[in-house]
Amino acid sequence: MKTNVSPAKRVAFLGLLFALSIVLAFLESLIPTTGLLPNGVKLGLSNIVTMYAVFFIGWKEAYGIAILKSLFVLLTRGAFAAVLSLSGGLLSVTVMLLLLLVKLNLSYIIISIFGSLTHNLAQICCVAMVLGGNAFYYTPVLIISGIVMGIVTGSILKVVLPALKRIHGKIGTEQADR
Repeated sequence: MKTNVSPAKRVAFLGLLFALSIVLAFLESLIPTTGLLPNGVKLGLSNIVTMYAVFFIGWKEAYGIAILKSLFVLLTRGAFAAVLSLSGGLLSVTVMLLLLLVKLNLSYIIISIFGSLTHNLAQICCVAMVLGGNAFYYTPVLIISGIVMGIVTGSILKVVLPALKRIHGKIGTEQADR
């Protein structure tokens, strides 16, 4: 985030992003997916906000949003769901930041796919710790869904980026064209 932004504006903007992620999670819960998506597979719309933070705000803010989302999950869905959310969120943010750090100039969609895949990987590892190795049978489903949902969320980010730019301020065109 710009360094000349006041702390109050920074907190307010991050609060808006967190609220947006909660609204997106709620809207996602209203979409009927029974019979359309395998059990446990979600669109991950709130991850669009986390990706935005990774790409345009900073690593501290991206991790902060992932942690806040997990705390919200704790309040609404319980401890185990919060652990899944936290593990997936932290690993996916880390991987997306590393991909940006190595400067491969990957598109939002490719980075989103990697974020989605690692989110699913962290969650299946947590489930395996509870259920044992039997949980890994679901890995092929999570790989396919991770690729598909990564494409979906990366594409949506690209579409909503102009609106987010208006809220946040001008973002370099070299970043916005990914």
